[in-house]
Amino acid sequence: MSTVPLPSADAHAGRPVSAVIFDLDGLLIDSEPFWRRAEIEVFGSVGLHLTEVEVRQTMGLRIDDAVRHWWDRHPWEGPSRQDIERACTARVAELIIAEGVPMPGALEVVALFRGLGLPMAVCSGSYAVVIEAALATLGIAEDMTVWHSAEWEDVGKPHPSVYLTTAAELGVDPLACLAFEDSFNGAIAAKASRMRVVAIPEPDAVDSPRWGFCDLVLDSLTEFTEDVLRNLEHPVR
Repeated sequence: MSTVPLPSADAHAGRPVSAVIFDLDGLLIDSEPFWRRAEIEVFGSVGLHLTEVEVRQTMGLRIDDAVRHWWDRHPWEGPSRQDIERACTARVAELIIAEGVPMPGALEVVALFRGLGLPMAVCSGSYAVVIEAALATLGIAEDMTVWHSAEWEDVGKPHPSVYLTTAAELGVDPLACLAFEDSFNGAIAAKASRMRVVAIPEPDAVDSPRWGFCDLVLDSLTEFTEDVLRNLEHPVR
C-alpha cells in the first residue's frame, strides 16, 4: 500500500498561505450533536440502540463508512445500508435548518480571511445536502470559492483524496493551503495532503498528544487571528 509522506517543517517554511480550507461539522457549524441525534434515532428504528459514547466512535467518518461500521458489528433486518445513510443525512439537514448555529469564532474567522482576500473552501465528509443546508444557515455560501463533499470521492477521510480534490478545484498547491479541522480523521486527511493543519478538537481532547502532527492546536476558532496566521507562515525557530 502506498503512503503519502508528511511534509517536513522546511516544506512550509516561509511559504505564504494562498488558500484556506475548512471542515464543516463541528468546526464551522455546531452540527456534531445533530449527527449523534440523527444516528441514535435512525439506528434505533432498526433495533440498534446506540449510546452517545458509541456514536462518537465514528466522528469524522463519511456517513457510509459510519453505517458500515455498525452493520459489520450489528447487522439489522429491513432497510438497506443506503436507506440508513439517506435517513441520517436528511435528518441532519433538517436539524441544521431548524436549529443550526455557528461554532464560536466561525463567522469571525471567515470574515478575517475574506478581508485578507484569501480564497476559501469547505471540504467535508458530509454529503451535499448537509453542506448546502449548513452554508445557507450560516450565510457564508458566497464566501466559499468552492465546496467539496467526500460523497464524490471513492473513499472518505482519513484518506487525503477529498482535500487533494478541493485544492485542485481551488487551483492551489496543497502545500500552500491552510486546513482547519476538529476531528482526528479529518486532521490526518489534511496533513496527508501536505497542508498546514490547525486543529480545534472537542474540549476533552485538546490536550491529547495525538494532535502532535498538527501545526497548531487551539481551544476555539476565536483564538485564530492574523498574527497567528503570520506565525504559521513564518514560525519562530
